[in-house]
Amino acid sequence: MMDRLRTLDLHFQDRPETIASYLLPHDDGAALIETGPGSTFPMLQAQLADHGLTPVDISEVLLTHVHLDHAGAAGHLARHGATIYVHHVGVSHLSDPETLLASAERIYGDDMDRLWGEMHPVPKDQLVALDDEDTIPLGTLEATALDTPGHASHHMSYLIGDVCFTGDVGGVRMPGETYVELPLAPPEIRLDLWRESLARLKAARSHHDITHLAPTHFGIYDDVSAHLDRLGGAIDATENWVTDRVPDLADEEEALREAVTGWMYDLATANGVDDPAWDRYELANPSWMAALGLRRYWRKHRA
Repeated sequence: MMDRLRTLDLHFQDRPETIASYLLPHDDGAALIETGPGSTFPMLQAQLADHGLTPVDISEVLLTHVHLDHAGAAGHLARHGATIYVHHVGVSHLSDPETLLASAERIYGDDMDRLWGEMHPVPKDQLVALDDEDTIPLGTLEATALDTPGHASHHMSYLIGDVCFTGDVGGVRMPGETYVELPLAPPEIRLDLWRESLARLKAARSHHDITHLAPTHFGIYDDVSAHLDRLGGAIDATENWVTDRVPDLADEEEALREAVTGWMYDLATANGVDDPAWDRYELANPSWMAALGLRRYWRKHRA
């Protein structure tokens, strides 16, 4: 399958290698795994054109979850005829995104349009709700959906051939780096469930002969075992930091943000990430968002 799989760089905020959409042409059409936000839809169109395609040629869209950087352009593709596949909990947020957008606006404020652009609703008859281990025919190929919460309760990973598309539950990793960082945006961080999802991914590696991982941020990697081990280390490091530091900082938002940013930067640099690469990690996975996510996780599940 690797010979037909293509990574589409959506150049989020005019920066390369931040958000990916994966293109998989097949015998009956072409599938996209992730759409990116509405703000990058023009770039998605340009990337498709580089492969001789237009949005009309996209027959299926497989979303890992409904966060705007992964699914914001789903309605754009639906308007061109695509069928949208998503975790059953995420269906209502795509057919009527008002609540999702209101929640995002409380966080991003005046930056909403600049970051995420326009999000169109997806007609209900173009939405397919997925449960764990549901399969999706893609010509002679087949995608298997794995329910993998931790980053979000409505998160699916997809197994297609020997590739696992891990969305955010597989961590954030920049090209040329070995460091795997946890995306910790609110509101649904659950480190205990993340460990269970990691176990699912490790089982898939063995049972399905997975040879490549494709996180949305960013790119395709072939060191599957090492990547998943580093992901496990990141979960442990996060749990330890939350236990040690968040109780004293949970009520001091500015101090918490500074502490989380310092901790994430120190962890990245200790793992060989230089400052230009750190800037890319920050764009894909802002540390100030992690502070909000960890505070909510502490208050809801640990305090």
